[in-house]
Amino acid sequence: MEPLYSVILLTLGAGLAMPLGALIGNFERIKPEWLEKELMHAVTAFGGGALLSAIALVLVPEGVLHFSPVFAALLFLSGGAAFMLLDIWLSRSQTSISQLVAMLADFIPESLALGAAFALGNVNGGLLAALIAMQNLPEGFNAFRELKCTSHYRSITIIFWFALLALCGPISGVIALFWLAEWPAVVSGIMLFASGGILYAVFQDIAPQAVLEKHWAPPMGAVMGFALGLVGYMLVH
Repeated sequence: MEPLYSVILLTLGAGLAMPLGALIGNFERIKPEWLEKELMHAVTAFGGGALLSAIALVLVPEGVLHFSPVFAALLFLSGGAAFMLLDIWLSRSQTSISQLVAMLADFIPESLALGAAFALGNVNGGLLAALIAMQNLPEGFNAFRELKCTSHYRSITIIFWFALLALCGPISGVIALFWLAEWPAVVSGIMLFASGGILYAVFQDIAPQAVLEKHWAPPMGAVMGFALGLVGYMLVH
């Protein structure tokens, strides 16, 4: 299959994990009630662990390849500062879409990386796309629950918009395939910037929501999420 079609199909498939996670999140009643509560916290923690694995194993290692330590740190800090300012603005506007922003901030640079890697011919695209999809699934679940609780949108509307957001993957992948592959430093900079923002979102919004007093499954969910990323990283490399 030509690289163009491979990039489109793989990034679209990874992106569709977001509306799939939202669809799962739409089933609001799990009996007994304590199980639903613990499951929600565990899924939130799992998503946080998967995001940390993306930062530690994919985004930062690839991002630092073309920069000095000082400039890499500045890009990373800039991403965190940008997310902080966005979080402040969202808080003042009484809107909470932090997990949605974190999901897209993870998905878009990874799609860029996948497209650029195809152009360079040095990655197993199927495995990388599978890793992205397994991160997007719990993130879609959590972002759906957050939007459902903080907005007036109907469930079908949120799921529809998540499906449209999945198109960001093919768009990003194709851009990288044809243009950004010639400027790998730009892709690396995007990865570092996104890493700082994602790390801010994990500790500002996702990790606090995962805490459940006198329950131990949610923290283990974070470990499992990171372990998933570790397995995917080792398979890809």
